[in-house]
Amino acid sequence: MARWWHWIRIHDLVWLAMFVIVAAAGPERDAHFIFLLFLVAGLQIAEPRVPALAARRGSVIANLLKLGLGYLIISHSGGPIGGINSSYYWILLIPVVSAATTLGVGGTALFTVLACATYLSFLLQVDWQLYRLDPDQVAELSLRLISLAVIGFLTQRLAEANRQEALRAQAVAGQLAEANRNLQEAEAVARRSERLAALGQLSAGLAHELRNPLGTMRASAEMLRTSLPAGNEVAAELAGFISSEVDRINSLVTRFLDFARPLELRLQPSELSEVIDRAIAQLERDTPRQVTVYKNYSPDVRPFPFDAELIERVIYNLLLNAAQATQSGGAVTVKTRPVDGDVEVSVIDRGAGIHPEHLENIFNPFFTTKKEGAGLGLAVVSKIVDLHGGRITVESEPGKGSVFRLFLPCE
Repeated sequence: MARWWHWIRIHDLVWLAMFVIVAAAGPERDAHFIFLLFLVAGLQIAEPRVPALAARRGSVIANLLKLGLGYLIISHSGGPIGGINSSYYWILLIPVVSAATTLGVGGTALFTVLACATYLSFLLQVDWQLYRLDPDQVAELSLRLISLAVIGFLTQRLAEANRQEALRAQAVAGQLAEANRNLQEAEAVARRSERLAALGQLSAGLAHELRNPLGTMRASAEMLRTSLPAGNEVAAELAGFISSEVDRINSLVTRFLDFARPLELRLQPSELSEVIDRAIAQLERDTPRQVTVYKNYSPDVRPFPFDAELIERVIYNLLLNAAQATQSGGAVTVKTRPVDGDVEVSVIDRGAGIHPEHLENIFNPFFTTKKEGAGLGLAVVSKIVDLHGGRITVESEPGKGSVFRLFLPCE
């Protein structure tokens, strides 16, 4: 029932009620006349519902059909003097009004002229040897023609005003949606910055506390290994494990300190493509023959101020993540282009992708889905980008890859 009511609109019922009243209360009652009348009603109601009729060409055809049906209705109801005397001349308003609401100024003018010509054509059917037009009849005829033109014009203006209002409402809705997206991104950046600040302080304190005992453990392991008898290979191997694991932990602590340490930007006009090339060269040294990196640099990107060393670190981390997500022998693409006063750097892979529930957390420190890794790479990337006053976004679909977009201000 709810679906049926959604399909039937109020103005459809108004049209139907009007034609029922005309058929019941009008002077013509025969079946042929009523059939023609309801053909017009059915066409008027069906026009916005049938896609073929709702299109511009379909609307023209539908209005031509209404003109033809109107001609038959007026001819049928004109009496001995013909259709020029019919009280159903107003039926010609229907195609004029329909054209005014769908076909614009040109369509309205065309169908107004056609409707007037259709009505005036009934003058050709009058036997002027038996009848003549009195001045008051000429005035009535003129008023009928003028009413067709005036109603068509006013309807077209009203429809145009409604269309303009709808376009403005759509534009405002788009602006609100964009503002809402920007607000959500700003809130996400603010939350990420707060977490970065808190975790950075925690990391710095924890790293300093761990450094001293780690140094003691490594020195003790080295002394133990050098003081062991020559034949005690098991103890020597275990002492070596202690040293290597202490070195690994110490490396991790160093990364924590690098993350927590305040960064100072050294902004200098630099060529972004050269910085990206250095990051790609480092990736190829670290992961030889794992992936192929394709470059797509825009010639419109000119040198602008940024910290080349830190941005190289950002690009390298993004490339490394893309390479690790891509199967061996795959490809990664790096693109640059200017966008609304910013420079966009896109790193695109066709790897495993990121699950939607992880997208909110990938820039958080210590969050990682890898078996190995501390989860600091993207956190450092986010920190450096924030220091530059830029932003970073990610689009990803599991199984289809990811696109990281870095936006850096040109000024």
